[in-house]
Amino acid sequence: MTSPSSEKEYHALAEQILEHDRRYYVEASPTISDVEYDALSRALRAYEEKHPDQVVPWSPTRKVGHTPASEFPKVERPVAMLSLDNTYGEDDLRAFYDRVVKGLDGEVPLFSIEPKIDGFGIELTYQAGLLTLAATRGDGRIGEDVTTNARTVHGVTPKLRKPTDIVVRGEIYMTKAEFAEVNEARDALGEETFKNPRNLAAGSIKLLDPREVAKRPMRTILYEVVDGERYARGHLASLDLIRDLGLPVSQHNSRAASWEELHGAVVSWRDKRDELPYEVDGLVIKVDEFAQRATLGATAKFPRWAIAYKFPARQVTTLVLELEQNVGRTGAVTPVAKLEPVELSGTTVSRASLHNWDQVARLQIGDGDRVLMEKAGEIIPQILAVTEAGSGERFTAPTHCPSCGTALEREEGKVVLGCPNRLGCPAQRLAALEFFGSRGQLNIDGLGEKLVAQLVAADLVRDVADLFDLTVEPLAKLERFGKQSAQNLVTAIAAARKAATFSRLLSALGIAHVGGVVAKLIAARYRTLSALRAVAVAKPSAELVAELCEIEGVGEVIAVAVDRFLRDPHAQVVLDKLAARGFDPEEPVAERATDGPLVGKTLVVTGTLSRPRGEVQARIEAAGGKIAGSVSKKTHYLVAGADTGKTKLEAAEKHGVPVLDEAALEALLTGAPVAD
Repeated sequence: MTSPSSEKEYHALAEQILEHDRRYYVEASPTISDVEYDALSRALRAYEEKHPDQVVPWSPTRKVGHTPASEFPKVERPVAMLSLDNTYGEDDLRAFYDRVVKGLDGEVPLFSIEPKIDGFGIELTYQAGLLTLAATRGDGRIGEDVTTNARTVHGVTPKLRKPTDIVVRGEIYMTKAEFAEVNEARDALGEETFKNPRNLAAGSIKLLDPREVAKRPMRTILYEVVDGERYARGHLASLDLIRDLGLPVSQHNSRAASWEELHGAVVSWRDKRDELPYEVDGLVIKVDEFAQRATLGATAKFPRWAIAYKFPARQVTTLVLELEQNVGRTGAVTPVAKLEPVELSGTTVSRASLHNWDQVARLQIGDGDRVLMEKAGEIIPQILAVTEAGSGERFTAPTHCPSCGTALEREEGKVVLGCPNRLGCPAQRLAALEFFGSRGQLNIDGLGEKLVAQLVAADLVRDVADLFDLTVEPLAKLERFGKQSAQNLVTAIAAARKAATFSRLLSALGIAHVGGVVAKLIAARYRTLSALRAVAVAKPSAELVAELCEIEGVGEVIAVAVDRFLRDPHAQVVLDKLAARGFDPEEPVAERATDGPLVGKTLVVTGTLSRPRGEVQARIEAAGGKIAGSVSKKTHYLVAGADTGKTKLEAAEKHGVPVLDEAALEALLTGAPVAD
């Protein structure tokens, strides 16, 4: 084909190629051969080389950028990408169905049923039909701008068939065959292969050089129209609309208008999941009509009108090689099975926690056993059962700490075996030192796991107080640790000491149940560690526990843990050493706002947020609010980010405490009313 002779012909040719792209990647029904397509592309490039000033931003040739990015800008979306609640069995699915019907006053809605592609979430924004933004999911509210890279993905068209303003969401994925080809090519070059298509797609879309992204054969399928009610009455109709605009939508979506139809569709998918050319890990079931979705609403984390039905986890068997006894920072001794490495749901598994010794006894597991494994929620490897007993002895709970030999103890009503030799136990000492200097505690720059192990092995440090005695000369003698590195560490320790507050020290000491929020509550009452210790000396345990419980947000479990720590002989040795070194930082007096939208309100902040939790808490306090560590009847709001645990959500429900997401908190901080 000859090159276009005018700008008008050039536009027509670019449109023609985009249409062929849609027919090939979206509709899977190409109308020309590869040879003909290549000829059209050559003609387009030839014209653009002669007329660079006429190149349109939506040209098919601009799918690959030429300038690597140094970073991806953050994008804050007005409508959050909520996670979906998961269900793994028919009883849970029926419970979801019943909740929806009850929420709609007995009306049975139309449900959409869609295969849940195991891909990487993306949101595409089109203005007047042109792609203007592609953003990753991120934390749901804030993602990253990967527009240049997304242009290389098949199905992400730079121009719609009509000049429409629309925002759509979907998954970037790779077919099983394409994934295999990528790995075969890497294997031939002696390079490490990728574990699964999802990880490859996720890693590829965030490569800084779009030319490298273009080498990965990625595709997209879209599953949601943001503000879909602007375009159609129901969800499936909105997907038909974007399909007509030239965007890819799954051909396997279906609908159900009763429990029998819904259940039947789910059952039928169990056998045909492997027939698809890409990986799916379940089904997404949604109420179709947008008005009904609005009636059902959402919790802080999940929409009430949708659920992810996860297929039964893929299971494998493997051999148990031995059982490790891991001692954690709090002294808990946890059984961990070392396994003959096995591939499970895209990752190589060689270890699996058995959680506690009651579980070991229940499984009757031993050396050489063949065990059945699956990934709980497709994430955490877990051993389900022994399928074939080996010749080795059955594992039993230890009686003494594998690190220090101290007799283990089990608290009444607890399943965890613990070593009471807190700061005298080498394993606990290593973990305590690393935790003490970690970010969010004393924040000693450079004090990581390997360096802590070196310091302990060289007998330079036995406990956290010894860190403040370190000098350059002995540090410089450590292996691969020169004079400058030694000076950097000494300087970092001095800086951390200067910046420390009582609350940060209290949190860094690793007292059970005492995190940053609780530490601030206690520090606000006593101001210094020496003052708190003085009370512990003057009062018996019962009185100190009662006094601590007077602090709002500090319950009996926390109070007992603090009291035990202060009276622990090993802890007292370390605390005495800290005092001897003059390390007794004071807690600054918080200047509580006397006015603001949150004056008189107590809030609990939990879960993963788009901003650091400390920053969110500081904003609440600046607005007059008070931060608590646990939910009680005195709590006014629970601010729940992603991954919020059930305990706090259940406590909020029990006490009638409203649960806010970040958007609702933002409204509250500006003085807007929040519905209970």
